[in-house]
Amino acid sequence: MKSVMIDELAWTEYRSRVEDERQTILIPLGSLEQHGPHMSMNPDVIIPTRISAAVAQNISALVAPAFAYGAKSQQKSGGGNHMCGTTSLDGHTLSLALKDVLKEFGRHGVRRIAVINGHYENMPFATEGIELAIQELQWSGVDNFQVIILSYWDFVTQDTIKKVFPEEFAGWDVEHGGVLETSLMLHLKPELVDMSKAPLQKPATFPPYTLFPPIPEWTPASGCLSSPANATAEKGKLLFDVTVTGISTTLKQETSWQQTWKKFL
Repeated sequence: MKSVMIDELAWTEYRSRVEDERQTILIPLGSLEQHGPHMSMNPDVIIPTRISAAVAQNISALVAPAFAYGAKSQQKSGGGNHMCGTTSLDGHTLSLALKDVLKEFGRHGVRRIAVINGHYENMPFATEGIELAIQELQWSGVDNFQVIILSYWDFVTQDTIKKVFPEEFAGWDVEHGGVLETSLMLHLKPELVDMSKAPLQKPATFPPYTLFPPIPEWTPASGCLSSPANATAEKGKLLFDVTVTGISTTLKQETSWQQTWKKFL
């Protein structure tokens, strides 16, 4: 089976995949962020990268090296940027870095990009980077460059949520370091998870506003916003499979994506 990872290819093989096969490129977008005392700080990179690789095999695409640093962690979604270990970019830095990478792929002849996000806070800054890249490519005469951006958790179906959270689902906003990410890591990289250190706690609660600078005591001491204690590798496989299937189907069937695709067939 041929590798789908761009950084594992010789440049001539890459050129053939881009120019002759017109393959789509998937860019995993992650972060370096604490995920509790029980787990490594790289789930936001590992999870979208592994999902991207599986999707790429399904749709004959390529996977770019992941963005390993992301936008600043926010207290109500990632515990906060004050947490030790969390290492972030300024939002405009992320926007400009993604813009530059997209423009480079455009220069190579790539015309279809999917940004697979694994860190909630990245979305507004990634969107800005995408818009800037498209604008600058259009100025240089490239008017058929298209990007789709998505977050993998949006492809978890209601049926899957009921299976993964049979008692209660508190919502994605407090799933940081919780059952979702821990289960996926138990499935993908179990050696980076120590369930004996998984905290038992209730889902975090916050006031209906955000305060700057943050009050550290608002974040649970573990850094998790809900308990990962019920996470299992079996749940992780279920979550992985449903997201890979959903994203693969979307990239194959989305109407505007297909219209752009047909220009090169």
